[in-house]
Amino acid sequence: MHPVAWFGRALGVGRRWLCRGSRRALLVRGAGVTLVVAAFAGTGGVLLHALGARLGAAGLALEAIALALLLSVRALIVAARRVATHLRRGDLPAARASVGHDLVSRRTEALDPPRVASAAVESVAENLTDAFVAPACFFLVFGLAGAAVYRAVNTADAMLGYREGPLEHFGKVAARLDDALSFLPARLAGWAVVVASALAGERARGALAVMRRDRRRTASPNAGWTMAAMAGALGVTLEKPGAYRLGAGPLPDPEAIDRACRILALAVVVSGAAMVAGAVLLVHFFFVGARTGWVS
Repeated sequence: MHPVAWFGRALGVGRRWLCRGSRRALLVRGAGVTLVVAAFAGTGGVLLHALGARLGAAGLALEAIALALLLSVRALIVAARRVATHLRRGDLPAARASVGHDLVSRRTEALDPPRVASAAVESVAENLTDAFVAPACFFLVFGLAGAAVYRAVNTADAMLGYREGPLEHFGKVAARLDDALSFLPARLAGWAVVVASALAGERARGALAVMRRDRRRTASPNAGWTMAAMAGALGVTLEKPGAYRLGAGPLPDPEAIDRACRILALAVVVSGAAMVAGAVLLVHFFFVGARTGWVS
């Protein structure tokens, strides 16, 4: 089973057992579930790293496989393109089911084709942060344990972080912790979409303009960066009914989903290169600083 699915299963058990009681009890229990699952995820990362250190080259391969499972970009692209395929075939029920099962948590049974496509594009954009940039950042700083902890917290936010019913309090710590951990990665991801849109031959100026204008229109302080940039790059409007509208122009079509996937793939390269370059510069700075006395 995929490690993120393990996190989800553990969080689901915690929700079924503990999501009840007063507001204070919900807050404490929800925090406990989130932190315990994150701690187990981090411990698993530490143990895998320790095992890999003893196995030499095979250990590096093992850790690379574990990291690849945590950076689930390929699965995201496959899921988005599946939605596009259903829409092209005119199979709206299958498209609704696919986008609701694989990409978004909103209700999809009443969505028309353009809003199904919008949900898919939104998920592609937002998950550049959640599925790649943020866990990669935490891997570079804290190793496999850091990437695992981030994905556990992000999964907790996706499952528990809703402003409705008991989850408003049960998922509050998960939502706030995810906002904090994703703050810098989301901004890097937004700029990566701008650069990637230029490389893909899309509207880089539009991506930059819409990101600057609309990035704060979402309830999340982070999601709007990549979604607004993607809307501007594609020249479309991304809409979650009753929540936000980002960009200008028509709602997306299946072709826009494919274009978003191309931008995503290039943004992965751009952000990955930026993170590696940043890590190299930091290591060089501290190495030189240690030798010259700048860093004590």
